[in-house]
Amino acid sequence: MLNRLTKDTSVAELPGVGKARKEKLEKLGIFTVGDLVFYFPRAHEMRGNVLPLSHFSLDCPASYIITVSSSVSTAKIKQGLTISKFRAFDDSGNIEIVFFNSPYVKDVFHIGDRFRIYGKVTASKNKLQIANPKYEPYLEGVALPDYIPIYHSTDSLSSKQIEKLVTVALNDVLPDIIDYIPDNLRIENNLPTLSYAIKNAHFPESADALSRSLLRLAFDEIMLFGIGISLSSMRKNEGNGIKFKKTSLEPLTSLLPYELTPSQKAAVNDIYKDTVLGNNGLISPMARILVGDVGTGKTICAVMAMYIAVQSGYQAALMVPTEILARQHYSDIKELLGTLGIKTELLLGSTAKKEKTRIYSSLKSGECDIVIGTHALISDNVDFSRLGLVVTDEQHRFGVNQRSLLKSKTENVHMLVMSATPIPRTLALSMYGDLDVSRITDMPKGRMRVDTFVVDESYRKRLNDFIRRQVETGGQCYIVCPSIEPGENNEELYITDSIGGGFVNVNSLNLKNAVEYAEELKSALPDIKIDVLHGKMKVQEKDEVMAGFSSGETKVLVSTTVIEVGVNVPNASLMIVENAERFGLSQLHQLRGRVGRGTRKSFCVLVSDMKSEKSRDRLETMKTTYDGFEIAEKDLLMRGPGDFFSQNNSNILRQSGGFEFKFASKCDSTDLFEKAFNAAKTIVSKDPTLSSPDHKLLHKEIEKRIRINTITIS
Repeated sequence: MLNRLTKDTSVAELPGVGKARKEKLEKLGIFTVGDLVFYFPRAHEMRGNVLPLSHFSLDCPASYIITVSSSVSTAKIKQGLTISKFRAFDDSGNIEIVFFNSPYVKDVFHIGDRFRIYGKVTASKNKLQIANPKYEPYLEGVALPDYIPIYHSTDSLSSKQIEKLVTVALNDVLPDIIDYIPDNLRIENNLPTLSYAIKNAHFPESADALSRSLLRLAFDEIMLFGIGISLSSMRKNEGNGIKFKKTSLEPLTSLLPYELTPSQKAAVNDIYKDTVLGNNGLISPMARILVGDVGTGKTICAVMAMYIAVQSGYQAALMVPTEILARQHYSDIKELLGTLGIKTELLLGSTAKKEKTRIYSSLKSGECDIVIGTHALISDNVDFSRLGLVVTDEQHRFGVNQRSLLKSKTENVHMLVMSATPIPRTLALSMYGDLDVSRITDMPKGRMRVDTFVVDESYRKRLNDFIRRQVETGGQCYIVCPSIEPGENNEELYITDSIGGGFVNVNSLNLKNAVEYAEELKSALPDIKIDVLHGKMKVQEKDEVMAGFSSGETKVLVSTTVIEVGVNVPNASLMIVENAERFGLSQLHQLRGRVGRGTRKSFCVLVSDMKSEKSRDRLETMKTTYDGFEIAEKDLLMRGPGDFFSQNNSNILRQSGGFEFKFASKCDSTDLFEKAFNAAKTIVSKDPTLSSPDHKLLHKEIEKRIRINTITIS
């Protein structure tokens, strides 16, 4: 008799898993049976609504019950490929079924056999056809599942193979799943048990079961994250931070060609209180975030914080996510602070070994006052003489661990982080639970508004003409696409609109991808220098492309959202966002902030063919609203909080150490977010160490999800 599988059993023990398949599973992060149980589908196909062939749809896939009426014929076509065909029918009509490169189907489909098939009908040469449908044998009286899970897979490991392994794992492991949420909390929030949620997130019994299960798993993610940041906030070290000296900022402000805005002054005052004045003279390590739109002047506030640190006899470090951004900061800060006798260094991964050695020595001796760099700053070779302040720019690009590693170079060092993602006030306190918030809301004087337009595909020729006019008059253009290459992000619905239940539609048709669209544009505008930028490129390639655009050599940059973290390009006067309905309003606002940074009149064009009134209303908001925080509030109301938790978007929650927001990122229920955060705060306030018997399992789950060197639970 075989032993039952447990969560800790190696996947090698699963039937059908040999060495090769074990390695394939491990590439997906699946090492144990427990990993497999928590490897949830990326989507579900709804195959339960079966249509007669006479009611076929050309727009979207559907299910049909068909009977095979001819033998499968297979023929070779060009380049050694094969095509297999057969005819099938139901009571309302008949259809041709086609498979490419699947000669084995001749052993699957026999005359008289019945199948449930799922696919999209096409009309070709006056006949209907379905190519490469998904299929299951159909027997009268034997129910087939309505929802079929679709798993992230690889070329050599299909979703169907993963589904079979998950089925085996659940049969053994599910009875041993113990809920880490106390029963009273679960019942109070009308949540199903964890075992129910896991089972129905894989193989839902119904639409309602799927919806309730996804909501439960989203609740867990948000609540556990909320507990983590609440614990972190409670553990702030009182009274043992580095005390900076009272410092006049006049020598620095006198060098600026502008006056600080009121909110910049307020932010600098916050920093001064944290590091110099303290609370009744007691200084705690500063943990403050500057939140403000692109171009509101967060960096100069950080420079003033660094100036205070240096004047107090300490060093400061500024960590940014890209080398090109680091170089820009270095150039600006060195020129400004060098006038005041402050020595600044630049440390990058690409810095030559000899130069790195010199900088390491300069930091260790205290000769260097400020160092600006990328992840190279957290190298073991970097030692400071007296580090007093750590600043991270575009902080959502760094994990908590990366910030913590830099901060750990000195005990009780002050930390200042910056984010250009405007977070709604209603979420800020929960999401920034371990950070004090300074909001910069004023735009610098003289900054021209970026006129915003919403158009559809019928404007394509006029749009290309507009790009040409901008370039001919000395401007440059960004074009942002939602995907990199063909086929990306064309996922099925995670849960269909008719189900609702608080989950959003993640499907979109006809997506523009950066690689193909750049080629299309080069054909349409052959005399204009066009380049492409995306996240799959190597760091050096990205830096070279961005440098070409910054210098003005490249006139049009077709990109994914990697340009959210970009350099200042004053000549950039046009931002075009393709499939704009795919982006959150706050993200669109950030992208719009990439233009209008010089003296040129600038424009933002949002392209979308979506016809729904809700989608059009969202985009119309961008034409009339220019305050990032107001936009964030509207986005919260119109789209729900899930957008702010999305792993695909530029947002604050990328800071979270071991947390992943697989379900929260698709949740559209503000009520659920509030309940989960409130539950987290209640638990921590009553049991700050999670030591009560009721919280024993919760304690273990938190430890599992948060890396120990980020938040320690004692």
